[in-house]
Amino acid sequence: MKAIVTVMLKNGVLDPQGEAVKSALSVLGFSGVNGVRQGKVIELDIADGTDESQVNEMCSRLLVNSVIESYTLDIL
Repeated sequence: MKAIVTVMLKNGVLDPQGEAVKSALSVLGFSGVNGVRQGKVIELDIADGTDESQVNEMCSRLLVNSVIESYTLDIL
């Protein structure tokens, strides 16, 4: 089984990487990009039968800084 954790900065948290990408796109001549938010994707290869609550605990204890980040979880 796989667990896909998508981590993004919460709304209102400054995203300097996103701003740098937005600026670079403009310099390269791409118009119409009003904003960029950059995040990360963590793919976990988990044993069959691993409970979703266990993966949520992994996120809350290590993978996600809950003060500034939020996440979504997909178990495949």
